[in-house]
Amino acid sequence: MAKPRVLVFIDWYAPGYKAGGPVRSLVNLVDHLRDRIDFHIVTCNTDYTETTAYAGITPDCWTTLPGGERVWYASATGTSRKAWKRILADGPWDALYINGLYSWRYNILPLWLSQRMAMRRVVAVRGMLASGAMKHGALKKLLFLSLARMMDLYKDVRFQATNAEEAKDVRLHILKHADVQVVPNLSRKVVPEKQPIVKEAGAVKLVSVARIAVEKNTLLAVESLRGAKGNVQFNLYGPVYDEAYWAKCRAAIAGLPANVLVKHCGTVPPEEVPAVLAGHHALFMPSAGENFGHTMLEALSAGRPLLISDRTPWRGLEADHAGWDLPLDRLEGFTEAVERLCAMDQAEYEQWSAGALERGRHYVDNAGPVEASMGMFSGN
Repeated sequence: MAKPRVLVFIDWYAPGYKAGGPVRSLVNLVDHLRDRIDFHIVTCNTDYTETTAYAGITPDCWTTLPGGERVWYASATGTSRKAWKRILADGPWDALYINGLYSWRYNILPLWLSQRMAMRRVVAVRGMLASGAMKHGALKKLLFLSLARMMDLYKDVRFQATNAEEAKDVRLHILKHADVQVVPNLSRKVVPEKQPIVKEAGAVKLVSVARIAVEKNTLLAVESLRGAKGNVQFNLYGPVYDEAYWAKCRAAIAGLPANVLVKHCGTVPPEEVPAVLAGHHALFMPSAGENFGHTMLEALSAGRPLLISDRTPWRGLEADHAGWDLPLDRLEGFTEAVERLCAMDQAEYEQWSAGALERGRHYVDNAGPVEASMGMFSGN
């Protein structure tokens, strides 16, 4: 039986990684389903925030990656209505999979051009309707969504939400009676093993692997360390999204006491993330909102507790000895959690490490999300 042919549009894809979660979500999906689905992916030939094209890749044609998926790395001049119409006509396609909402080239245009084509059309929201995300540029986003409804852009479209809350967001902001399928994101195909780490009472190493951006609450994380007791090291990995915001973060870092060290370590490619997590005691990312949080799952799977906000799917962490999910309106809560981590000796930390590992393994070992993902393209 022939594998379903799925045409995917996304702004950035591997070898790119700087756009974070959406890229990781698609890479993981392809890794799990490439033996069952024939993926063709249309994307940009540069990484997020970059202008230099990927080395060794010929643009504006199909490139077969080592895993078997075919990718069309579009150049700036090769990104056009005409090019997209030609690719859409190069079917038949069983499904069109759009990743995101607001990109003219990779979300809106292919969806518009495919309106009368006989194939399933799926739009992955990718956290873009969450309350934290909607706060930034809200007027433009709401205006676009209103126009999209007026123009029937989402007629006969199925939406992928990664959890029940995101499904509610779709029906609130897009269509009241939208066809929404809850399909959780997938973990890495190969889950890293837990690595041992020494934990001395009175000292802790924290890490964030995310963009330096307002929606990731980097500044809040830094400010929460101002009154922390003990020796705290906090390493930031990720691209700077907003220079003005980063300037505020640097000013806050400069005002920290001598017992707290915060360092920006640049970006880190996906294959190096497990080693980065293994070198720290906990992941500290009080994001304003995540529809999933791939790095959070990877940290749990590596036995590293989380210190995050209560605006992600990873809830009830403290009861499982897997970390803390705290409200953003109480900065002291994050300070107190850091101090608890700092005070732990090896024996106590190992209890929390084991709790994190169990929480992560529980998700990774569940085959349900893989089958739900397959059904999104081939089921009813």
